[in-house]
Amino acid sequence: MAHAAAQIPTSFGHELRACLRCKLVKTYDQFRESGCENCPFFKMDEDQERVGDCTTVNFTGVISVMDPPRSWAARWLRIGRFRPGCYTLAVSEALPEDLQNLCEDEHVPYNPPKRI
Repeated sequence: MAHAAAQIPTSFGHELRACLRCKLVKTYDQFRESGCENCPFFKMDEDQERVGDCTTVNFTGVISVMDPPRSWAARWLRIGRFRPGCYTLAVSEALPEDLQNLCEDEHVPYNPPKRI
């Protein structure tokens, strides 16, 4: 059964942010209003400060994924189990330790960014 698609960014300017866990790309306002469709346990839509903790403006590239389970690019980027939407190729910041612990408590994987 397919999941509904995540929100598509309403603009592609400087206000774009990427979720530090799943790499979903949306505007700050979209994260603030509806949170992250892949990471609802972060509750970004309930806590405006959480948007700043869980997302970053420091990311590289954007890819649109329509059918994540069938996309080799989505599987390669480790986003094959997420909802269809726009994702970044890489984030350059790690999720804060308390939020990494939340992921562990929720039994969801977190893959920190690779250091170059």
